[in-house]
Amino acid sequence: MINNAFYVRSILGERLVRTIMRLVCGVFGLLPLLVAAETVYVTDNLRLGLHEAADTSGPTIQTLDSGQELEILSRNRNYANVRLPDGTEGYVKAAYLVADKPAKLIVTETQAESDRLRIELEDLRQQFAGPAAIIAALEDESAGLRVQADENEARVAELSTTVANLRQQQAQFEGSLPLSWVGGALGVCLIGGFLVGLWWVDRRSRQRHGGIRIY
Repeated sequence: MINNAFYVRSILGERLVRTIMRLVCGVFGLLPLLVAAETVYVTDNLRLGLHEAADTSGPTIQTLDSGQELEILSRNRNYANVRLPDGTEGYVKAAYLVADKPAKLIVTETQAESDRLRIELEDLRQQFAGPAAIIAALEDESAGLRVQADENEARVAELSTTVANLRQQQAQFEGSLPLSWVGGALGVCLIGGFLVGLWWVDRRSRQRHGGIRIY
């Protein structure tokens, strides 16, 4: 009876060990899938070697600078299998990989963006240089027209004052005869008086000389 119980325990123990081993193997098998396509960067102030061997004991394929972007294919505590943007694959020490962009890379990207914006701003300034010159010329022309308009307004005001004075003078002489009429009347009177005087002298001369006209 004791032997049977020991045998059953042995079988159960073996099955339990096998189950645990399967679970462990499954977890380790899923680890590469869990870290696949993860993007990391080489940490600051470092030149990291990319190796062919998984323990980085082999020759260096390439030297990676700080800020180099990598794609993790698989990873354990000490080493990581990575792929570069150009497709090169190899192994590096995992301790020198970080998930956040290092300060050096951030500064470099910021400087590059600043240079790009500066170039774009200069291009825009050159593109608007022509229209700016046209706008300046139009502003000068507008200023000249404004001065001319002010002069015309002053002239109109002066003419308005002159017209107002003439209307005032016209209102003062509205009840009197025009000078041309007065001059015409005086001329007619003078001519008429002269003719009447000639007739009177002629009549008196004929009366004195018996009706004979003597000049």
